[in-house]
Amino acid sequence: MSLKLNTPSSFPAFPFKPYGIQLDFMQHLYAAIEDRKVTIIESPTGTGKTLSLLCGSLTWLKDEQDRARKGQLDALSTTTDGPDWVLQQTLERRRRELEAEDRDHAERLAKARKKEVEMRKMARAHVRKKQVSVRHLTSLYFPVAVQGEDDRDFLPDDTEEVRSDDEYSNLSPAVRALMQKLQRGSRLGTDEENEPVCTKIYYASRTHSQLAQVLHELRKLRINSSKRPLAEESNTGDADVQSNSVRTVSLASRKQLCINEALQRRPGDIDEACRQLLGEKGKRRCPHLPPVDEEAQMLDLRDQILATPKDIEDLVEAGQNADVCPYFGSRKAIPQAQLVLLPYNLLLQKNAREALGVDLANQVVVIDEAHNLISTLLSLSTTRLPVRTLSAARQQLSVYLSRFRTRLSTNHALHLTRLMGLLDALQRYADEWRKAQGEALDKGQGVEVMTPGELLQRLGRKSESVNLLEVENYLRSSRIARKISGYAVKALEKAAGEVARLVTTTPPLHAVESLITSLTSANDDGRVTLAVVEGQVEIKYQQLNPATHFQDIIDTARSVILAGGTMSPISDVVQQLFTKVSSERLTTFSCGHIVAPTSLQTLVLKKGPRGAELQFKFAQRNDTQSVTELGQILLNLVNVVPAGMVVFLPSYSFLNVVMAQWQKSGLVAKLNGKKKVFSEPQSAGDVETVLREYSAATRTDSTGEGPRKGGALLFAVIGAKLSEGLNFTDDLARAVVIIGLPYANLASPELQERMKYVNRLQRQAAGANPPTKQTNTCKDAATELYENMCMNAVNQSIGRAIRHQNDWAALVLVDCRYGSSRIRGKLPQWIAKNAVITDTFGQAMKALGSFYRSRRGNSEKYCTMDPV
Repeated sequence: MSLKLNTPSSFPAFPFKPYGIQLDFMQHLYAAIEDRKVTIIESPTGTGKTLSLLCGSLTWLKDEQDRARKGQLDALSTTTDGPDWVLQQTLERRRRELEAEDRDHAERLAKARKKEVEMRKMARAHVRKKQVSVRHLTSLYFPVAVQGEDDRDFLPDDTEEVRSDDEYSNLSPAVRALMQKLQRGSRLGTDEENEPVCTKIYYASRTHSQLAQVLHELRKLRINSSKRPLAEESNTGDADVQSNSVRTVSLASRKQLCINEALQRRPGDIDEACRQLLGEKGKRRCPHLPPVDEEAQMLDLRDQILATPKDIEDLVEAGQNADVCPYFGSRKAIPQAQLVLLPYNLLLQKNAREALGVDLANQVVVIDEAHNLISTLLSLSTTRLPVRTLSAARQQLSVYLSRFRTRLSTNHALHLTRLMGLLDALQRYADEWRKAQGEALDKGQGVEVMTPGELLQRLGRKSESVNLLEVENYLRSSRIARKISGYAVKALEKAAGEVARLVTTTPPLHAVESLITSLTSANDDGRVTLAVVEGQVEIKYQQLNPATHFQDIIDTARSVILAGGTMSPISDVVQQLFTKVSSERLTTFSCGHIVAPTSLQTLVLKKGPRGAELQFKFAQRNDTQSVTELGQILLNLVNVVPAGMVVFLPSYSFLNVVMAQWQKSGLVAKLNGKKKVFSEPQSAGDVETVLREYSAATRTDSTGEGPRKGGALLFAVIGAKLSEGLNFTDDLARAVVIIGLPYANLASPELQERMKYVNRLQRQAAGANPPTKQTNTCKDAATELYENMCMNAVNQSIGRAIRHQNDWAALVLVDCRYGSSRIRGKLPQWIAKNAVITDTFGQAMKALGSFYRSRRGNSEKYCTMDPV
């Protein structure tokens, strides 16, 4: 009998009556997960993307759990011998056992909810203990070895075990065992139990604030499990505490979850300091990590985490109330969790997944805001080694060898001597390269790109003969980087006599180790770049192929879902990430917008008021006539557009050029007379202030005493802080204007290498599949990549305007190149299909005037029909 799940015709868990596109979305998602597909979903903001992702995937998860239970009983019925009454009794007994397990689990989580409420009340009623002095904390929390009690702790480990991460380095065997059990989620002592490891949804997004919004949407769902609604008010008497049948855990770094105030006040790397404390005993041990024989506190915190969905702030509060580390508590909750929320970096990096105990085998992976995925993968696979850090690593290794050479075994001495030779060669080559560049560096032009093999050749014969894989394995298995750094810091502090000023930093050798790891895993997909960054030479490894490290997730997971508001051009995502995925496994889904077509007016401006063709290429951006023409266009638009208007330009440099010229010509003053003018700040700290003032100006006049007829005008930069992740809802953006196409700098060595790489792959594919007439007419892969990078950035900026069903706005694309079918084809279809290409500026103004009259019904208040 087949146990295949049929795609449901309805989703009762959805909290509202779904739109047709939402129902199609959830059905596509459900079928993709069931059929083990990789799928790309494009769902514009305002269409309930997050809610649909959660509802579709969790509905499948509930059905999968029911199927698994049915499969257990079916298997039992086929393996049980004897008469029918024996079979029936066996099946009934197993049903009762499963129901009892569900009840026990539900009761345990209900008890945890009740306890959490009590602890929260107690926390409100009591003031936290006053922290002891910093000097006392310094002596309390520095490792024993750093205080000089025994140099033996700095000797390399003799274990042959090679871990995939350095999570438990420098720990005693007992503490290491505890950490491993924390990771695996198993109990210790007499209460040991086999925890259920269930099918999970791993839901990733860019930031923790976006994941907090996912939790907000989760609480709206009406999924039932074990006769319990997904979200219902607790009977504990605290309305803030809700039960949730979907066991959920949010994952984050130590830095975000650490509740050790002494550690937080210490300068330096919290991750590194935390690892040091894990190896301590007695009073020097972190007070928030329960002893090995008292794990009940950690299990209580785990149950509290699973009992109610918690964001990062909630986790920290729960950990503080329980006086138990929420970082390890959240890791402890992973095996029993059904929904795991985590940021990109914890999902996409294999070593991070292994450190957390995240196993994607046969699990569902949902990546939201996936338009950032390619750039994120490339960024995470990039390794930087400044020569200053390299020099520090060499110095620390030299100090270490001087102290311990006679105490090292032959094997350790040999490995460390090879490592020292490799560091010397890297330092020497970097110094010689900088000297050879000479005047080119002064002009900012000195950059060299090579393959990893070419780098090793240039380091000399000795380095070329070194087996980097052996070096990397030794660094990881011996955990020598932290030991060398620890001893070097101790030696320096001992010489200075100021232990209280010790700063825990990431060991310099870790940066060296990261570079070596990249070089050992490198193939034709990687490049090494030498350049001067902030005055010093930097050795950088970059990955050219974003699919290299993502392929492991695709191969391991049951299903992978990439979802975003604007995934266009989807063909680019397929070409860069899924070339090894069979066409049978790969699917796509792009839904229209929930707004009516009449709520969006898309115009392509090919010509300006003077009739000249508009084209804002890089070489023309300093042209006075082009900048003047652009100013005249905006002066016309502010007479037509009500409330807020957002203008996106290709770069900060172009924004500075136009603002300087318009200030001089008086155009800014004219614009300001119609709408209060704002510009996107380059400092991230000023963004919130500008947005707040812009928002207020869309609703009030310049005195703040009444309605402002013109509203406000905000200049922003494509691909910068305001181009994604922000909602310009309703009057905040009744028009979004895109100036030009933001092509990346072709002079960038990194971009040039990526373009050469994709062209080489295209030639290799052409060798296997001889070109036809059609393929001969296609642009090369490098040009396609270049265009797609540009249009991906444009699409993110475009998506700022229409944010919900009743929203409306105009979209004005100012550049004749948007009139080409090739460029328009890379826009989201819900935008491209209704775009109007105007041949004259007057035609564009007439269309805009008609659009705003239809929305507001009063043309005199907002519209000046004749071009200025």
